[in-house]
Amino acid sequence: MKHFDDHINASVEYVTAHIGAKPVIGVILGSGLGDFASLLHNPTVLDTKDIPYYPLSTVEGHAGKVLFGKIVSSGKTSAEMMVFQGRIHFYESNDTDVVVYPIELAHRLGVTRLIVTNAAGGVNRQFMPGDLMFIKDYINFSFENPLFGKYSADVQTCRPGFSPQLLAKAKTIAAENKIPFREGVYCWTKGPSYESAAEIRMMGAGGADAVGMSTVPEVIAASSHGMAVLGISCITNLATGLSSDKLAHAEVTEVANRVRHNFTELLSTIVVQM
Repeated sequence: MKHFDDHINASVEYVTAHIGAKPVIGVILGSGLGDFASLLHNPTVLDTKDIPYYPLSTVEGHAGKVLFGKIVSSGKTSAEMMVFQGRIHFYESNDTDVVVYPIELAHRLGVTRLIVTNAAGGVNRQFMPGDLMFIKDYINFSFENPLFGKYSADVQTCRPGFSPQLLAKAKTIAAENKIPFREGVYCWTKGPSYESAAEIRMMGAGGADAVGMSTVPEVIAASSHGMAVLGISCITNLATGLSSDKLAHAEVTEVANRVRHNFTELLSTIVVQM
């Protein structure tokens, strides 16, 4: 644990030396959703490769940058933000400490509210590619947990992964701005391969509406630190067995790009009202 703390402390020192005000809102941008970062006004941009001990993302559509600043939307200005343009997936390292490193960094910099976004496959047959889904709960189908061995005092404490207050506010904002949305349960799998048709049938029977390879470990770590968390999935494809189309990462980024206007409008309106 000391080794991990030393690394985090080094990252905090580096980031603190390069930014002004400390952030209070964190945003993690999933595959193909990185354009939201362009809304930040005069941001400080750090390459993750320059931050000591910060893990590097190897997946297309994850730029590997952390941006700091504020955005202005509808005449309102957000609080100080920390925006992760890309994330690290479990299948890239097989290590939950690596996956939640950005969350630990955000926590020690002062972030208390977190928005986690992702590109996900639709398990609910009523969903279509391009839908935006607020995550109301999750299924941890990987059975990995970033709290193992580190937060034994917290493991027995059940905290809601997502903030009911932020979810209610986000739904109201979407409705007021006439942005269509879904609401559902996100299922996390380790990846890197897509799920089988049988697995998708099992997930659907178990209550999952969408599936992906991220988000849940970040939410577990954030909620263990008392952060209020909001989750948003962009449904970029129908999961295996629900469509005749062959699944490919290129489809994920293409659909994410297609809905980026609604996504950025929704997300920017939410952060200025958080």
